[in-house]
Amino acid sequence: MAKALVFLASGFEEIETVTIVDVLRRAGVDVTVAGLKPNAVEGAHAMKIVPDKTIDDVAVEDFDAFVVPGGNPGYKNLRNDQRVIDMVKKAFDSNKLVAAICAGPAVLSDAGVLEGKACTIYAGMEDELRKGRGLPKEDIVVVDGNIVTSRGPATALPFALKLAEKLAGKQVAENVSKKTMANILRW
Repeated sequence: MAKALVFLASGFEEIETVTIVDVLRRAGVDVTVAGLKPNAVEGAHAMKIVPDKTIDDVAVEDFDAFVVPGGNPGYKNLRNDQRVIDMVKKAFDSNKLVAAICAGPAVLSDAGVLEGKACTIYAGMEDELRKGRGLPKEDIVVVDGNIVTSRGPATALPFALKLAEKLAGKQVAENVSKKTMANILRW
């Protein structure tokens, strides 16, 4: 069973975080929500989530994928935490799946993992990708090697399904898509 870590910081985007965790768990992925601090974390729209662990209690070696949700100021809190930057860089260097959505790809840029990689980000933030020498695209979900990026709250479902495909296989992702009726949407 694949294992994924989803970072959680104050000001996270609720739609993205909950969708990612839910879809991956439906796909049979063992998901750990890792907060910067223990106890409930409040999102950008006042939803509170209790993390499974803190990032001090997890190790890169124990996971196959690392996911950075967006949200403002959530992405800023993640990018300003050296533990997050170090984990993302180590995961990338270990050829693990590294993924981010909305403003989250700015964290990947800061970690130095986007150089020469096709990637996407929330509209209007493309300079964040260029700072890390990423190659901005406007697609809903962009995959380049072990990097997966997406645009924002409305793209959370196709993003999460792509992660499910990468971690659990195409058939499993298609089954989750059918069971959630995502397969009838056109994106």
